[in-house]
Amino acid sequence: MTLFASGDSLTPARLIPCAPRSLRLLPDVQDQLALHVVQLTRVSEMAGEFDVIHNHLGCPSYPFARHWPTPNVTTLHGRLDLPELGLVFSHYRDINMVSISNHQRKPVEHLGLSWAGTVYNGVDLDLFSFQPGGPYLVFLGRVSKVKGVHLAVEVARRVGMPLKIAVKVEADPRWCQEYVAPLLVDPLIEFIGEVDEREKNALLGGAAALLFPVQWPEPFGLVMIEAMACGTPVIALRQGAVPEVVADGRTGFICDSVAEMVLSVGRLGEIDRMECRRHVERYFSAQTMTDGYEAVYRRLAAVLGRSNASVHVQPPLNVQDTAGMGNSA
Repeated sequence: MTLFASGDSLTPARLIPCAPRSLRLLPDVQDQLALHVVQLTRVSEMAGEFDVIHNHLGCPSYPFARHWPTPNVTTLHGRLDLPELGLVFSHYRDINMVSISNHQRKPVEHLGLSWAGTVYNGVDLDLFSFQPGGPYLVFLGRVSKVKGVHLAVEVARRVGMPLKIAVKVEADPRWCQEYVAPLLVDPLIEFIGEVDEREKNALLGGAAALLFPVQWPEPFGLVMIEAMACGTPVIALRQGAVPEVVADGRTGFICDSVAEMVLSVGRLGEIDRMECRRHVERYFSAQTMTDGYEAVYRRLAAVLGRSNASVHVQPPLNVQDTAGMGNSA
């Protein structure tokens, strides 16, 4: 296996770096796209050496990927409801793509893209230990309007429970100053800042519930499965992939309003925390994700080994219908 990534990546694979460190740790880099172009050029120069190329760079990679002699697939990690993305996809219907949730595909369903499957994100279960929970609520994510941190504070205030907020501050500072800063003076609210993996495990596992009042069509929402891996149920608004990740009434509650979230806090006693853990073990482990991608690779190699046609796979069943959150590839 060969990995094209930053030089500080920890991997047993052969590493071909495109930058000495993660780009978010290189503030002097003003045009990240330039380094991605260099990275894609290196992949193109070596493409014939590989059986399958798995690409995560999205739109900038499509002109390159179209000419790779090797079967390849691109995982889409972001939102697809932006108008400009439709313009791009209309020119690259032949690129084999994987979605990280069924909902993620909806804005571009009419474009006839070459979907190789849906493979849900997974977590390393060794990093998250089952824990009995505790007396506080938790919010973990970015401080931004679309993540709904202000709504999490509202829920905590209305139920009178402590709320611990662990976040990256990447939003409009004016919005944070106007809407978030005043909320943090409440003694119920504890602002922790960014946490590492060890701290995250303790924080999530010690919570009564994760609040996920997302305000945009979240393609997946990794923190939900991280929380459930610790046994912590999720109380979320019905947005994006939430219904595919949370089993409503079994591993948390899917709500249509802040008022419903408030009521759901009072129902947390109905949730078996061990069921939350089992849910992730079955559907969202790193191994389950790996199995899903290996199935995609095998199919790509088999189909494209016989012809130059793109792989077209029927969209997976709605997980609501299957009552399961299984990977489809």
